[in-house]
Amino acid sequence: MIWQMFYILNGVLLLFFALISLLLFGLRRYLQTRKVKLGVRNANIVNVGIFHPYCNAHGGGERVLWCAVRALQAKYDNVKVIIYTGDIEISPKDILGKAKDVFDISLDKDSITFVYLKCRHWVEAKRYPYFTLLGQSIGSIILGLEGLWKHPPDIYIDTMGYAFTLPLFRYIGRCKVGCYVHYPTISIDMLRRVKQREYSHNNRSYVVRNPFLTWLKLSYYRLFAKVYGWVGQCSETIMVNSSWTENHILDLWDVPFKTHRVYPPCEVMHLKSLEHIENSNEIIILSIGQFRPEKNHPLQLQAMYELRTLLNRNEGMWSQIHLVIVGSCRNDEDYERLKNMQDLTKHLSLENNVEFKVNVPYVELIELYKKASIGIHTMWNEHFGIGIVECMAAGIIMVAHKTGGPLLDIIETSEGSQNGYLAADAVEYANCILNIIRSKKEENDMIRDAARASVERFSEKEFEVNFLRAIIPLFNQSI
Repeated sequence: MIWQMFYILNGVLLLFFALISLLLFGLRRYLQTRKVKLGVRNANIVNVGIFHPYCNAHGGGERVLWCAVRALQAKYDNVKVIIYTGDIEISPKDILGKAKDVFDISLDKDSITFVYLKCRHWVEAKRYPYFTLLGQSIGSIILGLEGLWKHPPDIYIDTMGYAFTLPLFRYIGRCKVGCYVHYPTISIDMLRRVKQREYSHNNRSYVVRNPFLTWLKLSYYRLFAKVYGWVGQCSETIMVNSSWTENHILDLWDVPFKTHRVYPPCEVMHLKSLEHIENSNEIIILSIGQFRPEKNHPLQLQAMYELRTLLNRNEGMWSQIHLVIVGSCRNDEDYERLKNMQDLTKHLSLENNVEFKVNVPYVELIELYKKASIGIHTMWNEHFGIGIVECMAAGIIMVAHKTGGPLLDIIETSEGSQNGYLAADAVEYANCILNIIRSKKEENDMIRDAARASVERFSEKEFEVNFLRAIIPLFNQSI
């Protein structure tokens, strides 16, 4: 009886895998036929599909997207760019208009096609209260299938970190595949934090306190890391945005000959020419970043609280200090996060010294760059930090977290070549800010000059050159 059940189970499994194989084969054949019908397989046209479900957001990832599109349009006359987006309620004209308003990037709309994806809710983190990484990754496959079904490209580039779409487009869509990695979906640091039972926004306290849950989560993370490494290897060219990201991708994906370090494009040329507006009655500390949990905005408020203590009740000096937090909100969760931040500001009695600005236009951001003298960035293991670079280009003295891209690529603290400050907790941040406030103008000017001189390697021009160099193999194989 047991043997009979064993044979039946084997038969069912074989039948299941046979049906899946037939389905995938049929889908692959159908997509090739659909390419012909859509004119995708036109010998004179190369269709480049860029997967960016949140293309109407206003963060550093979106600057990478639009600069990449502009570089493609400038380099290739025969390129048609396909943007896979989940912003279904916004017209192409409004999306491109927002790119112009926020990033000052003008694009040729005639060579861009937007493919609207209705399944974006499958990649929303709120849909998966548990096993979020796995849920979002499977959801990205569903979203990728929708995009592939609606408009299969010749070349596919993922610019948002949805690595699980790479094998889908390579083996089912028969596309040449590349990716730009801002931040690994899982990192060695995440594994370490779980193993050492350290609390963080993605390692809850009830897991930290329970050895069995810690073991279970660590096993899940290790298994996910192996699968993540396999799907990453499907990419034929891999662009990473910093040394920190590159180190993790090399460890997780084992792709020593495929990676290209392509720093994100930062609008440094115009910012370097800005003249600071002196105001002896006001000291503006500027923070730029999306309202996401990993950006750790509460640490900025805690630093302000500590700064007030360090000023030794110097109310005159304290009343001059204002923290302006500029950020963008993608969804209801981000707006809820913003509301919590505003509540925390009141709880710490900082409401007179802290201001929040949401989704500000580029022109207003420029005015803030002119007025601010100090910048603050508090994300742990920030993969790069476009906002940090732009503040430095504008002559703002930055205080950033002593990890990730700021530590490895951007900020130098050695005497004689210092171009900013690094800190790890609220007290260190407060001390750095206080040091800047109390330093002589000549000392601060030396840091500002060094910062402005160091950011040229992060310019939009450098990004476009390195981006095009990294994707040339995909075009050589497609043309």
